[in-house]
Amino acid sequence: MEHDVTLVTGVSGFVGSAVARALAASGRRVRGIARQSSLAANLADFPGELAEGDLRDSQAVARAFGGVRELFHVAADYRLWARDPEEIVRNNLAMTGNVMAAARDAGVARIVYTSSVATLLPDPAGPADETRAAHPEQATGFYKRSKVVAERLVEEMVAQGGLPAVIVNPSTPIGPRDVKPTPTGRILVEAANGRMPAFVDSGLNLVHVDDVAAGHILAAEKGRVGERYILGGQDATLAQLLADIAALLGRRPPTIGLPRGPLYPLAWLAERWAGVTGREPFLTLDSLRMARHRMFYSSARAERELGYRARPYGEALRDALDWFRGQGMIR
Repeated sequence: MEHDVTLVTGVSGFVGSAVARALAASGRRVRGIARQSSLAANLADFPGELAEGDLRDSQAVARAFGGVRELFHVAADYRLWARDPEEIVRNNLAMTGNVMAAARDAGVARIVYTSSVATLLPDPAGPADETRAAHPEQATGFYKRSKVVAERLVEEMVAQGGLPAVIVNPSTPIGPRDVKPTPTGRILVEAANGRMPAFVDSGLNLVHVDDVAAGHILAAEKGRVGERYILGGQDATLAQLLADIAALLGRRPPTIGLPRGPLYPLAWLAERWAGVTGREPFLTLDSLRMARHRMFYSSARAERELGYRARPYGEALRDALDWFRGQGMIR
């Protein structure tokens, strides 16, 4: 069988669908793998063939690797809350282990593994870089811990088994086709609908999802095996983000800054109610713990070694709000 297929996981999701479209536009023959229960919106016009399979099922994963030359493992369980939070850790570790083992056994020539800046410790002195790798016990919350242990597994397989993997660490992607939406997408929607009248002192590095997708291709073509590359955009405080959203919508920005302390009991109550309803709460204990830091990051290594570039985050914000409005999610 001719090995000319590029396999992409997570294609029903926000970043995975963007990566698959970018790969198809580059001329690659793309195959996606998704569960039967996956959200259909990003699969309706998928630019390639689709294989059905749950990444936690090693046999289903192995079946998807026929003829695969190149792998982009983008899929992740991206939740900041679950009834059983350890499930997030189990899922991300199992999916990554199964996909990487199948790629090794199939002799895949090149792998790009999508990690996250969640695996890197914020730097109080300024934007953090790739040298600030976290240990699992240093990660804030179950999602971040899940990404740390999965990234360490990939690094171990590179070092011991010769896995030809490059690691990319996107910061906080925003933009169109955030169908679920992601936790950050929920912030944009809530703010745009006037339901965030106040803010805490925190910050994010925001990047257009299509720039993240382009960075994946650059990592495949130019990245060093075993190296990690931050794919970020611009740093912004939460106050600035909310002000920019208000400006784009012609509204007054929120001006009330809140201390985090009084919000913890509210987050606790929100999580208890979520345990009853099964719906992920907007305010969680882990999100508050993460908000203690300004999560600012530098993409200097990716810019220098890969030629990576990101557009101003205001363009990403405009594209995201336009898409959410088109979906009826913003009044």
